[in-house]
Amino acid sequence: MEMEYKQVIVVRDDLKLSRGKLAVQVAHAAILGYERCDDKIREMWRLTGQKKIVVKVPDLKTLMEVKEKAEEANLTVAVVRDAGLTEVPPGTITAVVIGPDEERKVDKVTGNLPLLK
Repeated sequence: MEMEYKQVIVVRDDLKLSRGKLAVQVAHAAILGYERCDDKIREMWRLTGQKKIVVKVPDLKTLMEVKEKAEEANLTVAVVRDAGLTEVPPGTITAVVIGPDEERKVDKVTGNLPLLK
């Protein structure tokens, strides 16, 4: 059985970002996770379609709890802080990326979070 890999981007729902702004934050997160993960995992993720999932949390507190849980699970984690040029103040934490890594490991941290629609 071939192992599946994925990356999950967790965004704050309380910021009510525009679609364009949200798309940019998710793009930043995806690149940060890609740059920070292990070379072997990066290559396996790339070869298996670069699966990405975007989920939401209600607020910063919950986002930080998810981040800590991912760090405790030894997953690649990065925080996205906005430059503050448009919709939110400088330094606002907008998202956290988890992975890429083995899907089963990532799901233990993010599997219960609702998809962003």
